[in-house]
Amino acid sequence: MEEGWGRGENAMEHAIMHSSSPPKQPVGGWKAVRYILGNETFEKLASMSLVANLVLYLHTKYNLDNVVSANVYNIWSGSCNVAPLIGAYLADTFLGKYSTLLYSSIASLMGMVALTLTASLQELTPPACNGQAQCEQPNAWQKFVLFLGLGLLVIGSGGLRPCNIAFGADQFDTTTEKGRAQLDSFCNWWYFLFTIALIVALTGVVYIQTHISWVLGFAIPAGCFALSILIFLLGRKLYIRVKPQGSTFGDIMRVIVAAFRKFRTKTSGQSLYVAPSIGQELEQTLAHTERFKFLDKAAVIVDPNELDSNGNPKSGWRLCSVQQVEQLKCVIALLPVCISGIGCFIGMQQMPSFGTFQAIQTNKKIGNNFEIPPAWMGLTQMIALSIWIIIYECIYIPWIQKRNNDESGRLTMETRFKVGIVMSILCMVVAGLTEMKRRNSALENRSFESPITVALLVPQFALSGLIEAFAAIALMELLTTQWPKSMRTFAGAVFFLSLSIASYFTSILVSIVKKVTSLNGNTSWLGGNDLNKNRLDYYYYTIAGLGVLNLLYFQFIARHFLSDADGHDRSRIPI
Repeated sequence: MEEGWGRGENAMEHAIMHSSSPPKQPVGGWKAVRYILGNETFEKLASMSLVANLVLYLHTKYNLDNVVSANVYNIWSGSCNVAPLIGAYLADTFLGKYSTLLYSSIASLMGMVALTLTASLQELTPPACNGQAQCEQPNAWQKFVLFLGLGLLVIGSGGLRPCNIAFGADQFDTTTEKGRAQLDSFCNWWYFLFTIALIVALTGVVYIQTHISWVLGFAIPAGCFALSILIFLLGRKLYIRVKPQGSTFGDIMRVIVAAFRKFRTKTSGQSLYVAPSIGQELEQTLAHTERFKFLDKAAVIVDPNELDSNGNPKSGWRLCSVQQVEQLKCVIALLPVCISGIGCFIGMQQMPSFGTFQAIQTNKKIGNNFEIPPAWMGLTQMIALSIWIIIYECIYIPWIQKRNNDESGRLTMETRFKVGIVMSILCMVVAGLTEMKRRNSALENRSFESPITVALLVPQFALSGLIEAFAAIALMELLTTQWPKSMRTFAGAVFFLSLSIASYFTSILVSIVKKVTSLNGNTSWLGGNDLNKNRLDYYYYTIAGLGVLNLLYFQFIARHFLSDADGHDRSRIPI
């Protein structure tokens, strides 16, 4: 259990948790999980309310052009996804999941309050741009407050994303059949409530932000963050708090350092250090494999003096266990697949930014009085994802099980990744064709907004949702099933790191395309506030071309690293 921090309530809780009196023991289970689910629901409602409309807020309130708005969004989104690596390390090594979740929630609340202030105080945003050719840009102070709020939200994401599901899983005894069933139920409820929060964020809150008030539209998420913290604290005496056991990331760094320190050491015929395992740790022990043999040097006992009197390494940076070495081998073995997944995510990243800009410049009216908020197009992604999951789980799998007498009935990892890559290519091709039609109609009518209905964008947003349904879910499943339970927090962090790399790459790609296409006095494909003056369709086709290269890479290289995931022995994964 997580250690107390020496004073006040935490110290008292620590004493209670270690008491021999059964009534004072943390109960965990559903009595504790209901507070975790309540906290997570309001936290997701708050965060998704910002993510869905951030590009539009930067574009309208800060007068940032399309490229700058997209880059700020991509960099911020990437930072939110890379921060979980740090958060997972702190949670597993020092703070524990409970404290990490609490401090991260407070940081997110402070960030949302800062953004609410930017919407409510005129001094924190530049004057409104009313169709002017050159709009006044935010000054240094205004940028500071904006980026402070976004930075605090990054810190919050760093702790919340890797720990929320993991902390809920800690409340169940997964060594029993009942505990595993409860964990499955918890995950289902988590996803259900996440979906409800997403629907509310993308409909009600986004509509308020777009058509009523940005102040109220940001104050609601801020209030949700505060409520999520309150709910989380109400269950503080019921939680099972697992004591930090050390970070997988730290173990990986030790193996790398130890292997290089023993660069000239031969592994053949040498004794390897195997750390003793008991209880649940024994179930998670990885067998020694012959792949990536250079890393075995980290576990070679060169000198008996490397061990203390109890048989433990004196320095973890010089001698590591076989278990630590095999953990790093697991990570390296799946890197080629992660790279292919990142290639898919690049296409998926375009819709929240440039897809939203397309929606802004289409006909969004339904009847005479109602106008669809551009951010509502994000609902299409979620609906497409949900429809596929229902078809897959309720129709396809039972049909295959019955037809082929196949107990699993599931698509192989290789198939799911291939379909995901194809969807990413189709998404960009369809988006390019749609943009060409939208742009041509706007130019013919000499109008900023195209007379074509915003419904024309539904196919590209739906295809983006299917990228997530096939590639993203497959990658997350691959990481959590092919790595031991002790690496699950790290697996979640690696998944979000893949998303962050896609975001950063997108930002770099946008800058490169803008600069290269503007050479020799040519009009840039991207830039400014009017897509009608750009060639966004060419940009989409460029990403589709990268998708084709990703498909070839997966077919000839990455798919061979999926052999273990589809039922073969891990040692057969090529080196």
